[in-house]
Amino acid sequence: MTARAKTIGLIILGWTFVLLGIAGLFLPFLQGFLFLFIGLIILARVHTWARALVVRSRRRFPVVNRTYSFAERQADRWRRRAAALFGR
Repeated sequence: MTARAKTIGLIILGWTFVLLGIAGLFLPFLQGFLFLFIGLIILARVHTWARALVVRSRRRFPVVNRTYSFAERQADRWRRRAAALFGR
């Protein structure tokens, strides 16, 4: 898999999680904030604006830092699953 295909896959996966997170803010059966964090963490690997947003929110809200750490672990699991599904 080329670097460009990986980048496109990360962008699609990240925005999918962000959209699920937005839907989860309004639907009671989805965890909106968790999906938003996962999506932002995935997008932070590709976009500098997402990386800056993650760093700024971690500094501003240290209580949420634990949630970010959990979301990073979840994002890494999803990334590995997607890589296994679509091939490396």
